[in-house]
Amino acid sequence: MFRALRNSWRLLTLALSFARHDALFPLESLGIAPALIAWARLFRARGDKRRPGQRLAAALQDMGPSFIKLGQALSTRADLLSEEVAADLNHLQDHLPAFPGSEARAIIERELGQPLGAFFSAFDDVPVAAASIAQVHFAITTDGRHVAVKVLRPTIERAFARDLDLFYWIAELVERTQPRFRRLKPTESVRAFAEIVRIEMDLRLEAAAAEELGENFRDDPNYRAPTIDWDRTAERVLTLERIDGTPIGDRAAIVAAGHDADVIMQKCAEAFFYQVFRDGFFHADMHGGNAFVDREGCIVPVDFGIMGRVDEDTRGYLAELLVAFLRRDYRAVAEVQFRAGYVPPDQSVEMFAQACRSIGEPIFGKASHQISIARLLAQLLRVTEQFEMAVQPQLLLLQKTMLMAEGMGTKLNPNVNIWELARPLIEDWMRTHFGPRATIGRAVEDLTQGLRRLPRLIESMHLVAERERRKAEADAAATPPSLVSRLWARIGIAEVVAVLALATAVAAWWR
Repeated sequence: MFRALRNSWRLLTLALSFARHDALFPLESLGIAPALIAWARLFRARGDKRRPGQRLAAALQDMGPSFIKLGQALSTRADLLSEEVAADLNHLQDHLPAFPGSEARAIIERELGQPLGAFFSAFDDVPVAAASIAQVHFAITTDGRHVAVKVLRPTIERAFARDLDLFYWIAELVERTQPRFRRLKPTESVRAFAEIVRIEMDLRLEAAAAEELGENFRDDPNYRAPTIDWDRTAERVLTLERIDGTPIGDRAAIVAAGHDADVIMQKCAEAFFYQVFRDGFFHADMHGGNAFVDREGCIVPVDFGIMGRVDEDTRGYLAELLVAFLRRDYRAVAEVQFRAGYVPPDQSVEMFAQACRSIGEPIFGKASHQISIARLLAQLLRVTEQFEMAVQPQLLLLQKTMLMAEGMGTKLNPNVNIWELARPLIEDWMRTHFGPRATIGRAVEDLTQGLRRLPRLIESMHLVAERERRKAEADAAATPPSLVSRLWARIGIAEVVAVLALATAVAAWWR
């Protein structure tokens, strides 16, 4: 009861904030608390010339860090909002006023357990960047290395916990009162959002993500991650190598530094492919200010708070989908989604292929450099209701990343399509992982794994048989032996091995 009252009051303040910016339309479309929304409409600003998405972005900015992050997450949901609104939210700036450098120093000393001077010979009190969750200061370590130090905002965990509780409450309310939105999985989407926030709140996890990405590209001369200083890293403090380079979103500066913008774009396309399809682990906040080109022309990303993972099955689905769209093979596009289970089997493959064509042709009818795969996926999401498709929250972060990659590619060279650059790599990956040889290889691997497990299975079966035998002997005086006991008495280890080997081989071949 207390939770409902608390969140009802917060929903009221949220509605008023939206009303001040004439941005009530998201709450109105959800159909929750219509009386409250009607009341808030009395306070609506009038005559605002900004686009709806711009007004919504301003309202979310006013509501604080959690709502800024929520707006960025909603920028992938063209199925919930219009494409124009989603695009405006994609430009929502994650900036807040900085907190004092003295507070940053105190947090560092508390987290690392020693005075600041024990770790840094110089520390800039004025941050170089201040976002919703943390801010970054430049510093020099006691051994002379130039580093960047990320420090969490004071009390940020408590603020996010309060707001996440509100988001869960609204999602549960929508699922309970608006059945038509259940296929959008609002509670599951909030859970995915909360998991991203949880990782961002522990800078040790961000450090681990940066190091994992760096290991994946250890031998790549075109892409690397900054070095982590683990001795100066804790839950609320992250220290990493300071990158001396040119922001990847600044084409003029890249050219002025002596780099070929087309070569840099090719490196971006390859890095995106390797992260998503080779490793299944990708940087999910790759806007123009979150990556630099160093003096050698190597791309160096920063800010690893938002990372995404894609399992192997989903990678195969994405590769097939992307290549089928690039080939304009809409029947294949439809069949891929049916095989993945994203479209219910009682729907028509032909009708879904027709819907995919209606999405793809207006996009692919344009010049190559104007093709937007991220926009295409956003349009695909908009047909989900018609075909009773359940939303796949694990794909939303990837769609957002693809949108950012396109934006970065457009800045580097507006006349080149970044996905055409990655297409040969994707097609080769599909041949390697889904061709006949790869299928046979996986079957052999499954069989080998099954045979490796046989000794343990045999030992377990032997123990069960021995237990049954002893139980049968103990009960023999009172009751005749059971059918199971008689069977175990007749089955030997050789027979067990033969049966298990045959079953494993059949299972591997079936897969």
